[in-house]
Amino acid sequence: MYTVNDYLKAQYGTKVYKIALDGGFTCPNRDGTLGTRGCIFCSGEGSGDFAEDRRLSVTEQIEHGKARVQAKMPKDAGRYIAYFQAFTNTYAPVSRLRALYTEAISHPDVVILSVATRPDCLPDEVVALLAELNRVKPVWVELGLQTIHERTAEYIRRGYPLSVYDEAVKKLRKAGIYTITHLILGLPGESREDMLESVDYVGKSGVQGVKLQLLHVLKGTDLAAEYEAGRFDALELEEYAALIAACVRRLPDSVCIHRMTGDGNRRTLIAPLWSLDKKRVLNALHKALKTVPADSTNQEDFSR
Repeated sequence: MYTVNDYLKAQYGTKVYKIALDGGFTCPNRDGTLGTRGCIFCSGEGSGDFAEDRRLSVTEQIEHGKARVQAKMPKDAGRYIAYFQAFTNTYAPVSRLRALYTEAISHPDVVILSVATRPDCLPDEVVALLAELNRVKPVWVELGLQTIHERTAEYIRRGYPLSVYDEAVKKLRKAGIYTITHLILGLPGESREDMLESVDYVGKSGVQGVKLQLLHVLKGTDLAAEYEAGRFDALELEEYAALIAACVRRLPDSVCIHRMTGDGNRRTLIAPLWSLDKKRVLNALHKALKTVPADSTNQEDFSR
């Protein structure tokens, strides 16, 4: 299959690495607008456990990230995606967003600006800013949907209905912005068919990319209390690998798969512990994906 890494290398002549940034944002699920406890699965870092230090400027964070990549991959580390990852990265006044995004996109080694956010935090003026920057360098917007099922959305405290996601996708696509949707596989109470229904929906929603994320149970989250009380079981590796293969088979070729797994923070991960063995996980995914038709043109990437 044609991978995202291959696509980016063809576009930019080298491997492109992602640097996770922390712009110092919060979230309506944490600042009291919708709630104060965050989504049930969200870490204290707002899903930005591997992001750079928010006390540094955007430029300093990029340089730190570059140094880390170059220490491991000195020969081909030359182009980067500036990825605003932690918390909700459009949840601020446009003036502040403009300053942060412009600093990132102006860095000579950054070729793409990627912004992770909630579908309910994309007012028209923010979409207009993203569209403006998209004329300078490509802009990707990553939407945290997680599931299409309202009962699960209420359980995880997502805080918005599916119709808000639909409207956000419509606005972003109209503005010409590359859009990626995040889904979590293994949410409590969801069957295999429930998860595949979410995949089917996203595949038809008009987005260009999808990230399939294994549910991680992290210390300090309300999800951890649910898990420790025995209210749900984490997915097993073979079960997850088979599910990923089913997702790939069902997604249209026009949707690029940006992620098939993810890394939990080793210090805080409770379950599933098998996800810490990256080599084992990748081998299981490769084996399961052999069942996917060879003519599938889905673009996939196994990276975090």
